[in-house]
Amino acid sequence: MAVATGTGTETASRSTRTNRPVGLRNLGTALTAWLTRPLASFHLLLAVFGLLTVFGLVMVLSASSVDSFNQAGSSYSVFVHQLMYCAIGATVFYAALRTPVWLLRRFSHVLLALCLLLLALVLTPLGFYANGAQSWFVVAGVSFQPVEPAKVALALWGAHVLVTKRALLGQYRHLLVPVLPAALLMFTLVMLQPDLGSTAILGIVLLALLWFAGAPLRLFAVMALGAVTGGVLLAVAAGYRMARLVSFLNPGADPLGNGYHALQALYALADGGLFGKGLGQGWSKWEYLPNAHNDFIFAVIGEELGFIGCAMVLMLYGTTAYVGMRIAARNTDPWIRLVAATLTTWLVAQAAINIGYVVGLLPVTGLPLPLISSGGSSVVTTMVVFGLLANFARHEPEAIAALRSLGPGRIGRLLRLPTPAPYRPPVRKRPAKTSGPTTRPGSGPSRSKSPRSGPAQNNAAQAGRQSSRRSGDTRGARGTSRKQPSRRQAFRTQ
Repeated sequence: MAVATGTGTETASRSTRTNRPVGLRNLGTALTAWLTRPLASFHLLLAVFGLLTVFGLVMVLSASSVDSFNQAGSSYSVFVHQLMYCAIGATVFYAALRTPVWLLRRFSHVLLALCLLLLALVLTPLGFYANGAQSWFVVAGVSFQPVEPAKVALALWGAHVLVTKRALLGQYRHLLVPVLPAALLMFTLVMLQPDLGSTAILGIVLLALLWFAGAPLRLFAVMALGAVTGGVLLAVAAGYRMARLVSFLNPGADPLGNGYHALQALYALADGGLFGKGLGQGWSKWEYLPNAHNDFIFAVIGEELGFIGCAMVLMLYGTTAYVGMRIAARNTDPWIRLVAATLTTWLVAQAAINIGYVVGLLPVTGLPLPLISSGGSSVVTTMVVFGLLANFARHEPEAIAALRSLGPGRIGRLLRLPTPAPYRPPVRKRPAKTSGPTTRPGSGPSRSKSPRSGPAQNNAAQAGRQSSRRSGDTRGARGTSRKQPSRRQAFRTQ
């Protein structure tokens, strides 16, 4: 009976494997084999980056056509500006892809200081006030928001400090100083604009740095308590923040006022259904949904492309999370690991916050959807982040070995990318060995005036070594012998 039972089980499992669709099995096998290739992370990241960029341009054109025509007399006004920002972003993406990793780390403090200076200058009359915040510089008609590159600077510099002090991170003063004071200074400058959404993203960058650096959980409990307390105080201090919080808890209480944005976004998602009304056929962009091409573009996606379009966007961001964490896990450079994980957490968290307040799970914060919403500084900075992640993907040990042995490949030759250098851990200096107190001039009998030692001196040295062994102290014996310095000389020559 036991043999029959085992045979039946084996037959059942074999039939289960046989009943699986052949196409799905072949697809899973091919995907697994492709992911094991050395440059799979690099190619997958480029694919996600290209899809998000093209999809964002199409949706910006669809969502902004009505508003562009009303404002500028052309349905392509916002789209042309977005196309220009994407061209600038592609340039800085390529620059970030080619920049050596050691150069990024060495000058991260310079980038942080420059961003802090810009955040301070934007609060002066040089800054431009719009939408209730003084957060922009406007040069030749082009707006620039300094808080966007400040997020990248905090990630690069914070990772450099934490990796440099990784042997001392068990002590709170080394874990938090100087990263926490610099971050708090940046939070203060951004809140003076005021910009609560960007401050929240900066807080996520700080938490990601500390989390992936191995900070204890009780520290996050304290920081979460402080963040909640600070958020409540900020909401009470400003009336419009309290109104947003109340409208989030009950958007139907003021459907034509503070709850208007949230309700119109939900109506647009509901109208889309499963397959949507069709690209360009949505009604919410006809002045029903404010900021349709920026903060609430996900609602337009749901209305025109339906649940299928929303699921595709979620899949693209999920793939971004997977490939970013894969790059962090497969690298051996601790700085690359920390920066890649932090930047990936920032991108995915910002996308989650934007989608969360569109579907009514979070209060409205005004954060754009990365690479999809219209906006200059956000698009350019997000492309810089993707360029850094692509650069880090080429620094995986398997990727470096493949690039050095097989050549740069078609994409590398097309982009003229340099071959990355392998990571070499820093050489730790060994402490100098002490040879005993008898090395001082004139401190013991080993200091002889003649260059050679006679038989009597050798006998005395041997007697000294025997007595020191009996007493348990061998340092004095080594110090009195003239034949022992060979070990010290060998150490010096290493």
